[in-house]
Amino acid sequence: MSISRRQFLSWVSVFATSTGISFSQKTLAGLLDPLTGQAFDFSFEALIEHAKALSRRAYVAPPRPDASVLDEIDWERHGQIQFDTDHALFANGPGSFPISFFHQGRFFRVPVRMFVLEGEDNTTKAKEIMYNSNLFKMPENNPAHRLGPPAAFAGFRIQESREGDQAHLNWRNNDWAAFLGASYFRAIGDEYQYGLSARGVSVNVVVDGVQEEFPDFTHFYFVPPKEGSNTMIIYALLDGPSITGAYRFTLTRTHEVIMDIECHLFLRKDIVRLGLAPMTSMYWYSEKDKKTAEDWRPAVHDSDGLMLWTGKDEHLWRPLNNPTGIQISSFHDNHPKGYGFMQRERHFSEYQDAVHYEKRPSLWIEPLGDWQKGAVELVELHTSEELYDNMVAMWVPEAKALAGQSYHLNYRLYWQANFPFPLALAQVYRTSIGRGGEPGVKRPPEAHKFMVEFHGDIFNTLPANTDPFADLWTSKGRFDLIYVERVPNGEANQWRIIFDLILPTETIKDPVELRLTLKSQGQVISETWMYQYLVA
Repeated sequence: MSISRRQFLSWVSVFATSTGISFSQKTLAGLLDPLTGQAFDFSFEALIEHAKALSRRAYVAPPRPDASVLDEIDWERHGQIQFDTDHALFANGPGSFPISFFHQGRFFRVPVRMFVLEGEDNTTKAKEIMYNSNLFKMPENNPAHRLGPPAAFAGFRIQESREGDQAHLNWRNNDWAAFLGASYFRAIGDEYQYGLSARGVSVNVVVDGVQEEFPDFTHFYFVPPKEGSNTMIIYALLDGPSITGAYRFTLTRTHEVIMDIECHLFLRKDIVRLGLAPMTSMYWYSEKDKKTAEDWRPAVHDSDGLMLWTGKDEHLWRPLNNPTGIQISSFHDNHPKGYGFMQRERHFSEYQDAVHYEKRPSLWIEPLGDWQKGAVELVELHTSEELYDNMVAMWVPEAKALAGQSYHLNYRLYWQANFPFPLALAQVYRTSIGRGGEPGVKRPPEAHKFMVEFHGDIFNTLPANTDPFADLWTSKGRFDLIYVERVPNGEANQWRIIFDLILPTETIKDPVELRLTLKSQGQVISETWMYQYLVA
């Protein structure tokens, strides 16, 4: 279903000193001639029409180099292949951000063609950046030397700025966005860490009897940035057995990373579950799952919850689970305002891990325009380790996705630690689960205790001697021993709700759905905590 998280971690760390082909405006005449193909006219409108025309033809997979040689380029040998930073695209300008390229290997087999654009408006030309093994540094015995045509690049990354606020980071050793593998891409947040990933599109994630497809970004077109700009514009062509697409990425690097995406999708075939604006993350366990934890660390996850802002202006928080099998949750909506995988636990003590999970970025998606009716679907898959992205969130339109249909979508991605907008409501900070009942007495097996902790300055506005009201709902069972209290740490803006969920003693096969909202004087003062309790 997903690309290995360790694969992603590897290509970020292994290529920490790798680079790409270098072309500045000053060297176009000298370097581009031998290293690029013939120039041709380019426009986003033409790329859209090309994607549309492709969708009317049978899918043809791009030619690949010798499979046996690719198999030899495992992680160790892939890590030996580095670009010469002196040859990064835009290494000497224009703009601040050089671009480097990844090499093909066992885990990145699909060739990706790269183009640099020249000119403006109606005079834009595209020239292909041709693969050349001499542009890579690698040992003489590396099997990549034996790759013949049609060897190509596998992806790219955008290096940190050569100048300005990020210049101290040394752009040759640091990057802030990367595209590698199928239609996967990701960016660092304001804590300078990679974590979860986004995808261009998802096709048939967890559909019985249907194989999931992974369409590929097969072509990228780079717009030379303007001097002094912190924005990059990149176009992409997507192709796969059931779908084609044209994308425009506008990527902005400030303290965090913001991406504006415009995509035009065209269906070759019917798709059972079409996932638009999808994202993937890793959740193994947190404090609430300690009874099933198999590791010494208190928690291991890139994200700990799914946050939603509905068309009805309700804010929802759904803690993630690591189920024993597969769980799919649908949050039906009309005109959604946003959703995202968030990492709210932000203290080293909550992980005790040198890879710093507390610094992993959250990813928030803001629809731009009307997305109409559909559902944010959350797919949770079991994992017994931290190697794989086992969480998927995506927008699934209500209408069936049939061959011949097209979709035009605009949205914005925020890669940063926290929710990108001011929120007056209290937010869920922690969910804990244990045995129900009272201390000192026999714990009834049908009682399951929950503690939900909320943080927010809105608590400071409560009338004197007034506690919030806990509005609780469950799909099964009943509640008992409900306590609403300040967290006993002296912080006025932190409250918690402790309650028992009493379930029948017979086996509960289906998950139990829970909801909790805090209110004061009839007004909602918190986001809504939604939880899917897996009893077994």
